[in-house]
Amino acid sequence: MSLTPGPDGYTPSARQRERIAYRRRQSVRSVAIAAVSTLVLGVALMLGVTGSPGWQRVRESFLDASVARAALPSVLSGLWLNLRLLVFCAVGALALGLGIALLRTLRPAVFFPLRALATSYTYVFRGAPLIIVLYVMTFGVPGLRLSGTPSVLVLGGIALVLVYGAYLAEVFRAGIESVHPSQWAAARSLGLTYRQTLRHVVLPQAVRRVAPPMLNDLVAMQKDVGLISLAGPVDAIRAAQIVTAETYDFTPYIVAGVLFVLLAVPLVAITDRITVRAARRQGAV
Repeated sequence: MSLTPGPDGYTPSARQRERIAYRRRQSVRSVAIAAVSTLVLGVALMLGVTGSPGWQRVRESFLDASVARAALPSVLSGLWLNLRLLVFCAVGALALGLGIALLRTLRPAVFFPLRALATSYTYVFRGAPLIIVLYVMTFGVPGLRLSGTPSVLVLGGIALVLVYGAYLAEVFRAGIESVHPSQWAAARSLGLTYRQTLRHVVLPQAVRRVAPPMLNDLVAMQKDVGLISLAGPVDAIRAAQIVTAETYDFTPYIVAGVLFVLLAVPLVAITDRITVRAARRQGAV
């Protein structure tokens, strides 16, 4: 039997073709078993939940389709506010976190006051509960009645930036300090200044290394922007609360929760993909 060579001139042997065919059959078999087992488990869970006592009351209180349709427009309108707040807070927290991380990595003794201030900031806002910072900013600051005080929405965004900026500062600092000192020495020996070394050599490596934990913090922020409803703005959660108070049905909360989950899915998928790529890159080194 004649064998057709591959594009590179290589012709697999009969034993190699058998191995390839066996692996292909095993892959198909694994996918089929996984699909069947998932289907069986899903059917069992559905039958167990829908057949349990009290399911009808749960369905009426949390899964009422008519209430969901009525609440969806107002919840979506509130979600648009959450999205805008998320963009503002994400950009602000990333910029603040990077700035604080750079201050904490300054080595000359003359910068000790700045390092101490940056360290104190991270200690305070990493330890303070977000809800307390949010209450202080959205209720305490307006209570001072100072001229030029921003709106409650802006103050709530500042509270989120302050808290998440502290977390991201530690993430960035860990990435910067993970770069080997030889990278600094090599760049400086080539004539690069401190700023050029930091910008062109250190920061690109640091950001690439800390991308997964940084994105995880942004996923957490995406959920916590809903806490702005505690200060009064009508976001998705506040809109759901208003409809729930009118209908005495908790389905609007489920609608808001599902929308937040759908909002987080793309970012979570990107985070997982970057994490897998980083693991493969480290394994290949």
